[in-house]
Amino acid sequence: MARAATPLALAATGELVTEKAGVLNLGVEGMMLMGAVSAFAVTVATGSPVLGLGAAIGAGMLMGLVFAGLTLSLRTNQVATGLALTLFGVGLSAFVGRDFVGTPLTALPGLSIPGLSDLPVLGPLLFGHDPLVYLSVALIALVSWFLGRTRGGLIVRAVGENHDAAHSLGHDVLLVRYGAVLFGGALCGLAGAYLSLVYTPMWVENMTAGRGWIALALVVFATWKPWRVLLGAWLFGGVTILQLHAQGLGVQIPSQFLSMLPYLATILVLVLISRDAMRVRLSAPACLGKAFHPEH
Repeated sequence: MARAATPLALAATGELVTEKAGVLNLGVEGMMLMGAVSAFAVTVATGSPVLGLGAAIGAGMLMGLVFAGLTLSLRTNQVATGLALTLFGVGLSAFVGRDFVGTPLTALPGLSIPGLSDLPVLGPLLFGHDPLVYLSVALIALVSWFLGRTRGGLIVRAVGENHDAAHSLGHDVLLVRYGAVLFGGALCGLAGAYLSLVYTPMWVENMTAGRGWIALALVVFATWKPWRVLLGAWLFGGVTILQLHAQGLGVQIPSQFLSMLPYLATILVLVLISRDAMRVRLSAPACLGKAFHPEH
């Protein structure tokens, strides 16, 4: 379950910070795919997963920079630009990865902590995962601390709530938003790398399979609170694992329906959340998706 939840947690955490700064980036899926293919290609070429992870972070940040340049500097529509970024990422990743389809790769090994990993039940459950699982939890803790306990986090939240007031106080709104978008891109690239290096160590076109959209839904599900992102990611990760185990046990349900379970769960959660529209509006950053005009 932790492995299925980790890419969702990483991508959703990055998007949460981006949206906290008032920017709506719907290009998560495209950034994850570029991270996945970059990580796989560099790891195969160099034999170093560390370099592969670095390449994925760089690819995600580059995609984020393109999005930020278009939406923040050129003031294009954020929704349309995010959708275009996803389509661009899907096509470019398929082009870049065409020579890597079917190439074998050894997955990143799990940690082995002497005395703890060998414990019955708790050992494999808590101490037998790969480093990125623990990194995802640590990043959520760090983001929660940063947004809630630091001056920098207060500035990010102020920019997302009222960019004109933040600007009048002397804060560089565009710089803060650029930083938030680049951070979100880095985590989306890392989430993609997890898919191609750990979860299913191979490259397949469109291997994210809609996880970027689930990550976007997770941010709303979490009402823009970091620890709820982790809870939601583990919930959807559990649903994913449930449908895999159900298929393995030979449950007499069409496999296509079982494969739909994570996405049906996403729709169900969003429907339930939308019933309390006032709470969603109060939790969402007030300037989410709104362009900033400093000359005004």
